[in-house]
Amino acid sequence: MDRRNFIKTLGIAGGAMLLNSSVGAPAVGAADSRKNSASDPLLAGVCDIHIHCLPDTRPRCIDEFTLAEQAKQAGYRAVMYKSNDWSCHDRAFLIRQALPDFEVFGSLCMNRVHGDKVNVFAAEQALKTSGGLCRCIWMPTLSAAYQHRCDKLPGPGIPVLDRQGKVLPEVIRVMELCAGADIIFASGHSSPRESLILAKKAGEVGVKKFVVTHVNSLIWKMTPDQIRQAVDFGAFVEYCYLPRLWGPGTGNPQFKRQSREEFLNYVRTVPERSFISTDLGQRGNPNPIDGMRMCIRELQDAGIPQREINLMVRTNPAHLIGVNL
Repeated sequence: MDRRNFIKTLGIAGGAMLLNSSVGAPAVGAADSRKNSASDPLLAGVCDIHIHCLPDTRPRCIDEFTLAEQAKQAGYRAVMYKSNDWSCHDRAFLIRQALPDFEVFGSLCMNRVHGDKVNVFAAEQALKTSGGLCRCIWMPTLSAAYQHRCDKLPGPGIPVLDRQGKVLPEVIRVMELCAGADIIFASGHSSPRESLILAKKAGEVGVKKFVVTHVNSLIWKMTPDQIRQAVDFGAFVEYCYLPRLWGPGTGNPQFKRQSREEFLNYVRTVPERSFISTDLGQRGNPNPIDGMRMCIRELQDAGIPQREINLMVRTNPAHLIGVNL
């Protein structure tokens, strides 16, 4: 067996083992997801920098290797993976051995698997990992103090601010690391208010790639004024296409689907400092590549200028992960 097939087999087998042991059943729709491989001019040069794949602790519709293979075939420029629990920049290194001419990156989330507070050592080690493929460090997501308060989860969650509303020292240190490495520092599941405080501090620290995440989603929604304020602090803002797809009969049936009009209003706010990611990969939802295709078509049908579409799905995300188009 050659190196490429060995890595592919290893990745798929590992994902299957994790899924069988963690959730007890194969991913619904995974077989169909593997068929999505045709080149598509609509997707040429796309960079999706927020995708969830196997292996993971939650059910996913596709594994990281297969998604990267499909994205390359579809014409993507790059992908970046996100796991709420585990690092994925190490697996990106292995995937690149089998797909050497495709840009695959990973990231790290500061959740409870790394301790009860933002873990500076974990960030340092992520940046030292072979290949230098960790291109984003997210503040706490599912373990965020804000999400714990909103969802009434047990425990206080992991904070990013102290009781006086100031950015915690360990968070500032991670900002410094991201600034030095010129990678993304992302707000994770911080509140809109917390995100603005983080954005201001990141600018003072020297972070050039601060991202406010999920700006159009659920408890993280920002007003147009808040978005503009974040941009004034030097931030980029992320719009996820997932809220346009979830709802009854999907992998996220508990959420109300975002209207086309609301999504487009967000997209039109500050396209020069915005990007669109799919945030897809959940079992029961579309393949991330299909989701991106639907998103671009919707933007085109709505009359969003092609220049702005290019900024949001190509130029800006490519800049953030350090890729030349």
